[in-house]
Amino acid sequence: MELRVLKYFLTVAQEESFSRAAEKLHLSQPTLSRQLKELEDEFAKQLLIREPRRILLTEEGQLLRRRAEEILSLVDKTTGELLRHDEISGDIRIGAGESIHFGLVMKVAQQLRQKYPGLRFHIVSGDGATTMTRLERGLIDFAFVYGRLDPAKYQELPLPVRDRWVLVLRQDDALAQKEAIQAEDLWQQPLLFSRQTLSNSTHGDELLAWLQKPLAELNIAGSYTLLYNATLMVKEGMGYAISFDELINTNGTILCTRPLEPAIFTEPSIVWKKNQVFSKASQAFLAALQEEFDVNI
Repeated sequence: MELRVLKYFLTVAQEESFSRAAEKLHLSQPTLSRQLKELEDEFAKQLLIREPRRILLTEEGQLLRRRAEEILSLVDKTTGELLRHDEISGDIRIGAGESIHFGLVMKVAQQLRQKYPGLRFHIVSGDGATTMTRLERGLIDFAFVYGRLDPAKYQELPLPVRDRWVLVLRQDDALAQKEAIQAEDLWQQPLLFSRQTLSNSTHGDELLAWLQKPLAELNIAGSYTLLYNATLMVKEGMGYAISFDELINTNGTILCTRPLEPAIFTEPSIVWKKNQVFSKASQAFLAALQEEFDVNI
């Protein structure tokens, strides 16, 4: 399997047409069609469904598309790093969930860009599980995450901040009359948790300990990845969302937040793979983070 052919396959998948893909790739249509037929023969799998008006992907084709995107992304990243090996410039990719404190990391990034204008920072949003998968596959250089990690696989730089958990609810809800929310207030209520909270993560352990109930005894109305989407569910009365504080501006809306009591806090870290070979750009960024937060790794 050649990288060139993977690019051909991705282009056909994106264009859903041999003729448009061939034009984009500056190939003849028969040549492109033959190359992809040879790819299917190599795997002994049908990858494309050739309909009269469009090209679709089989289940195996969808899997190859995901892997091809990851492979070609790594190739582009590595090529850029090698071409800029003697200068501090290039791309730094950071995976991150939602937190007001991620701004501290961006402050360091901007200070570094002022010193090295050739640096480019790419932020890839997602929950903790998705972010760690991207880190493991080498699709990002650093992860801004919460919770305990395997010290044999990862190194981390703890940040000197804490996120407090709150309840997001409608202002016209009876619970909005309370200054703080106790666990028993929610035992019978429809709850909206982040996907990470429901995936046996540290978040889940913290909240279940606070709620004093196993998930099976709670009224789980749904889950979310991004809090903005959860607020739409709350606005429609589908349930109460449990989230970090200061992620949404409730001014001028029908929503409000109330702190959980007793308070729950979670501390974020910047994480990277142990023994990872960094580009000069990533080395400079890590050094800047360590200096900013006065941490030696």
